[in-house]
Amino acid sequence: MAVRTTVDIPEPLHDRLRQRAEHTGVSVRSLILTAIELAYPGAAAGRPVTGPLVRRAGKRGRLYPADENPHELVLS
Repeated sequence: MAVRTTVDIPEPLHDRLRQRAEHTGVSVRSLILTAIELAYPGAAAGRPVTGPLVRRAGKRGRLYPADENPHELVLS
């Protein structure tokens, strides 16, 4: 479903849009939609995140601190 929106475009910009549309053989609407899609791309299909997000050298610490209850850390 399309949504109709009114936007005030300054005349110099509208003239440039119209000239570009005539030069490339497309409509002004098509130029505007393409520009919006380029500026705001949809969700890119990437690869899923696996493994640690931050890679550091060295030895990993203990899973839980020895003197603290992990449930108190999460629920506090």
